Amino acid sequence: MAATGGETSLTLDRGLTVLSLLARSADGLTAAELAERLSIARAAVYRLLRTLEAHSLVARIDTRYILGFGVAELAGQLKPRLQATVLPILRRLSEQTNSTALLSVADGDQALILLTAEPPHSTMHLAMREGARHALTIGADGIAILAGRPESEEDTDDVLEARRRGYAVSVGSIQEGAMGIAAPIQVSDWSTASLGVVQLGLKLIDEQVPHMVTEAARTAATRLVGAPRPEAVKR
Repeated sequence: MAATGGETSLTLDRGLTVLSLLARSADGLTAAELAERLSIARAAVYRLLRTLEAHSLVARIDTRYILGFGVAELAGQLKPRLQATVLPILRRLSEQTNSTALLSVADGDQALILLTAEPPHSTMHLAMREGARHALTIGADGIAILAGRPESEEDTDDVLEARRRGYAVSVGSIQEGAMGIAAPIQVSDWSTASLGVVQLGLKLIDEQVPHMVTEAARTAATRLVGAPRPEAVKR
């Protein structure tokens, strides 16, 4: 299997695809469903699942397979890196916009607020709780994540508009009297995180805020995995 940068492992690619498919399915998938989506024999899927299960990356409930706790353990090791890499960007964005800045990640069909930074000189601002969750379809942070993915029949008008603009805007979706602006952290064609701000009010005080947010998201993507592909930044 040829790829830019050299040879890759087809088996490993399939195993990672299994994890990706399970991450998108809240109820899990059967071996037959995975075989159909991967277009390979069920016996090959069982070999992949047994290997992933041995590493606690996959678990089984009756005939359905779900992500295992090993995935959470791996993800837990990522937070220190995110703090070291993204937190300085959040703090700068918060100071620039005089708003609370936040990093959100997709967790199934929910957006999880992973990191926040509050403006150091503001007399009044919104405080966002790290660890808070809400549906991906509600709030600028979740909509931005969905907008950073390929087009889908399930896309709402908000997602379509955010994909067109390159950033999402929400007003009063999570907090009454507050506005959110967020952009996907785009390192592939399947976004799993966004970076944005929330501020008091129902309209932008500074028209440059969306530009600041999108630039901060690009910077985060670059520092996390290197420069993103041009088409991944703005399709």
